[in-house]
Amino acid sequence: MFTLLIVGCGLLGLIVGSFLNVVIYRMPLHMSIVSPRSSCPTCHTPILERDNVPVLSWLLLRGKCRTCRNPISGRYPLVELLCGGLFAGVAAREGFNWEVPALLIFVASLLALSSIDLEKLILPKSIVYTTLVLLIAALVLDAGITGQWHRLLVAGLCAAGWFIAFFGLNFVSPRYLGFGDVRLSLVLGLALGWLGIRYVILGFFAANLIGAITGITLIAMKKMSRDQPIPFGVFLSLGAAVAIYAGPELLIPFQRFS
Repeated sequence: MFTLLIVGCGLLGLIVGSFLNVVIYRMPLHMSIVSPRSSCPTCHTPILERDNVPVLSWLLLRGKCRTCRNPISGRYPLVELLCGGLFAGVAAREGFNWEVPALLIFVASLLALSSIDLEKLILPKSIVYTTLVLLIAALVLDAGITGQWHRLLVAGLCAAGWFIAFFGLNFVSPRYLGFGDVRLSLVLGLALGWLGIRYVILGFFAANLIGAITGITLIAMKKMSRDQPIPFGVFLSLGAAVAIYAGPELLIPFQRFS
């Protein structure tokens, strides 16, 4: 049954990843994610159902549109595979647990936001706020079923704490931290706060460490300048991923302080 859970969540992730590709492409353009149906961005021919199977269709078409034969970005199967892997990883980590739906919502949203931030340097507030609402609903459901209302309180306090800290950083230096990151801090604080305060600290530390190493490396390689803006939402997402998938092992030395 445990294996079926992992496989099932992985397959669900592939399907969700296909939907995320629509979100990633359309949201920055302020287009509806519901209609019209997906089409080739070059020739605008609607994509057939048989060509809309996650990963497999891209491979069978050899990464090209069936009609105009123009290349289809490799980002599409990559997002689908990443989402499938993230979903399977959550299932493997959590097992049959009521917090799984909340974590699936969380990692899927972070994947979409990171992809958009990496390409456009924006974090659409509609995605952030929708994620926040869905996450609250999932955690309230979890707390209601398990009776762990204290965890929901801690999660809420962590979300408020991160928001205040990020709001202060944005006020002092908006060039360093955009307000999109301030909004995202609510989601990060809530999700990681549900897991525990130590996870919030780990996520924040990992995000800054990864961001610093990446920035220093790119500057040293002359791939970017010191004044160039960075997609900090990507690093916040990576930090959160470290906390979720590696947190229990990394935090073992600090268990006595919990």
